[in-house]
Amino acid sequence: MSQPMYDHIGLKVGDLDVAVRFYTAALRPLGYELCSRDGDGAGFGPDGAPALWLSRSDAAKSSAHVALRAPDHDAIRRFHAAGLEAGGRDNGGAGPRPDYGPNYFAAFLIDPDGNNIEAVIS
Repeated sequence: MSQPMYDHIGLKVGDLDVAVRFYTAALRPLGYELCSRDGDGAGFGPDGAPALWLSRSDAAKSSAHVALRAPDHDAIRRFHAAGLEAGGRDNGGAGPRPDYGPNYFAAFLIDPDGNNIEAVIS
């Protein structure tokens, strides 16, 4: 039986409100939502199953890469547009990435804390 490698991922963020605003907008087109929130952190994922955790930190900006599965090409386009509108920076618009694989289609954003966030179908 195959199972996903990761149970959850945690990212440190400098401004939790800014990060929650960005991730709420960018992840909505992928079918993910804000599942949990308190003064120090927030969890995103499918309803009732957060798998991407943000925790407030005074540490320097991060440089993680997180790739999230998308249901279709249109969701990837919407992820990219919504993320830009919510304060993310472009790191590669929606499109095929044949150098990654014959069916690889993705978009990349830099979140407000410097993380490279990707939406992908492969």
